[in-house]
Parts: sequence; C-alpha cells; structure tokens
Amino acid sequence: MESERHDFEAIDSSGGVDEFRLKRNGLQLLLYREATAPVVTVIVTYRAGSADEGSGRTGGMHFLEHMMFKGTRRFNRGRGTSVFDVLQRVGAQLNATTSKDRTNYYEVLPSEYVGLALDIEADRMRGALLLPDDVESEITVILNEIDRAENEPLGNLYRSLWKTAYSEHPYGNPTLGSAEHVALMTSDTLRALYDSHYWPDRTTLAVIGDFDTEEVLSLAARHFGCIPAAPAKAYRTRTEEPGQARERRLQTSLSVQFAAIMVGFKTPATLHPDTPSLDVLAGIMASGKTGRLYRHLTDRGLTTHVSVGAQALREPGLLTISAVLTPGRTHEEVETAIMEIIAAIQNDGVTEEELQRTRNQIRALEAFGRDGSYAIAASLSEAISAGDWRLFTTFRERIEQVTADDVREAACTYLTEMTRTIAWLTPE
Repeated sequence: MESERHDFEAIDSSGGVDEFRLKRNGLQLLLYREATAPVVTVIVTYRAGSADEGSGRTGGMHFLEHMMFKGTRRFNRGRGTSVFDVLQRVGAQLNATTSKDRTNYYEVLPSEYVGLALDIEADRMRGALLLPDDVESEITVILNEIDRAENEPLGNLYRSLWKTAYSEHPYGNPTLGSAEHVALMTSDTLRALYDSHYWPDRTTLAVIGDFDTEEVLSLAARHFGCIPAAPAKAYRTRTEEPGQARERRLQTSLSVQFAAIMVGFKTPATLHPDTPSLDVLAGIMASGKTGRLYRHLTDRGLTTHVSVGAQALREPGLLTISAVLTPGRTHEEVETAIMEIIAAIQNDGVTEEELQRTRNQIRALEAFGRDGSYAIAASLSEAISAGDWRLFTTFRERIEQVTADDVREAACTYLTEMTRTIAWLTPE
C-alpha cells in the first residue's frame, strides 16, 4: 500500500482540498474530508463537454455520457454486473451530467465501498464497449429527451439566445445536440470522441466525504495507475468567436400562454478577474424581492418572474437576464425598464447596503453548496470545468474583495448595447 501511495505527488492544498497528481499518467486527484456521515462521493470530471464535439456532430458528448452506463469490459449486463446493478446493490446513488465544458460521473455511497466506485470509474475510463446495438437503441431515448427540452418554452428560448449570440463558437450549440445529428449517431463517432477525451491526464478524480486518505491514495493508484496517458495531443475543435460589434435580436413564437424576454450580455471567461464583480452585480439585480429587477419590474406589475444567471465557463460566456411578462404588458416596455435599471447602475453605481446584502446572500448560497459530500462534489466539478478547482475554495474571499466601484465598472464594461443579444418569446 505504501508504494502505491507514493505513486502520487502532492501538488497543492486550499480550503480543505488537497490536490495530488498520479505520476504514471497525470491523473489529477482532489481529496476533501467531510466526516459528518459515513458516506463518500466519488466524482470523475472529464474536462471536455459539448463544446468539444467538432462541427457536424452535435450531441456526441451527451450521447457518450449515456453510453458509459451501457457496459464496459468488466461491468456489463451480459455478466450480470452492469454499473447500475453493482452500485445499487450497495445502496449507491449515481448519475452523470454533460455541460459545455465538462462531463462528470458520480456515486454517493457508504464509505466502505469507495474502492468499488473507483474500480468502476477506472474501468469505464478506457473500457467502455460502445456497441452499435446499444447506440441504436439509445437514439430513441435521447431524441425523446430533446423533444421534451424543445417543449419547455423558457429552455427553448434560452437555447435560441445562445445560438444567436454565438455565430462561430460551439457554445452556441445545444448540449443535447440537434435531433438530426443524434438520429445519425454511430458507434464510430462516439468512439472517436471517447478516444480523444477519456484519458487520465484529461480528467480530475475527486473524493469527498468520510474516508481514510492513505487508503484512497492507494486504491486510486491501484485502479487508475495502469491506464496510460493520452497518446496524442488533446482533441480540440473550438472556433474562436469573433468580436460582436452590434446588438443581435430574435423572436420566437410558441404555443404558450405567456410572453417572455431574455437579454444576454457577453462576459469574460470565469477565470477572468472581473468575474467576482459580475457575480455581485447579478446578485444586486436579482437577489430576491430586494433585487433591483424585482423592485422595478415585478413590484410595478410589469413581470411575474425575473432572474439573472451566468454559467461558469472556460471561455467567454453570457450573463442572462430573464423575465416573464405580466399579461397585458408588452416586450417593449419590459425591455425598456431592464435597460433603465442597467443604465442607473452604470451612471450612479450601487449602494453599500446593496453590496453588503448581496455578499451575505452569496455567502449563504456558498454555504449551501457545502452541505454534504455531493453538494461539495458538484460545486467542485463546476470549478474544474471552468479551469481551476481553486475557484471553489477561494470563492468567498474573491467576493469579499469586490467594491461598489468594481460593480459599476463591470456594468459599464460588459452590459453594453454592442455585446447584447435580445430574445422575445411571444404566444402563437
């Protein structure tokens, strides 16, 4: 066990998270001890998502996520050892998700079975079968998933907003892919994606919860140490998005009984130093009933719902403002009111009271993101996806350093007419 433990080298520590690297193949390992219950969460984050698929084959990374549960050389239905069967026998909860920059797989299970989770994840890192018959049968499942997503009006509008905002960069593609591409998905296409991205040096393994550090280091070395590093340069097909020089607009009509508006502003990558200021700005605009959007839109009867959001992305993304219109109100008056709120922040800034209240709310949300091993794992995976796991451990500190002047400057720099895309949803 001692020799296996020495296969890892310690890299860094921050906020209770210890980083190690497996010398044999470059696998990044993060350990976070949280011993409130005899439970661990094992999460594997592959640092590739829907933005890494390449042109003409959208939906491949999400499809591959589905296929990773269909069987590996050692864990498959034919042997009575499917991933679901084996893990559910020991009381595990398991799932996977795909986003623009990453794909992750996780298990929440009793601490004594941490070795089983590591064994399964190591096996499907390079042992997925990806059988043509399984691909064929899964096409219908994913087409149904796409159909359900298309029938969700605000989700449909949100995807249309991204597609319009990005003319070249794959962030404009839906994570689920287009129905046309999914219907033609093949085992060979999925194998090419798998062989490009599913390697230890392109992956972060994290274990969170109640565990013995030496035992986990030994088990991780034993299960993942035999896998070689990627044989070639990382497969990247992302096209740089050209600068946006003017406002973009779209209008969508659906069979719904409400109208809505979304505004997306181009923002820098999450690792950019202005991101904390934008996080605080979003909170000031949309922090519940005290937020400026609620007070100036919903309280005045213009909207029934308002929100502001921004994904943690590896490359420049969008800060989006969403509003559902009160019946009888028009898109024009709600859009005008939104722009007036932004202009007021740009011209007059924000108050210290707003700043402190938003900091308190963000701190509360951050604490909620540490409530249990899975919550920590999910937050850590998003930080990994954005480019640095330390985003998770330093988040509160970076928020505390934001000043009122920083918020005003962020609003002036990024919430501009030339960088925005506006989408209207109207009832048919």
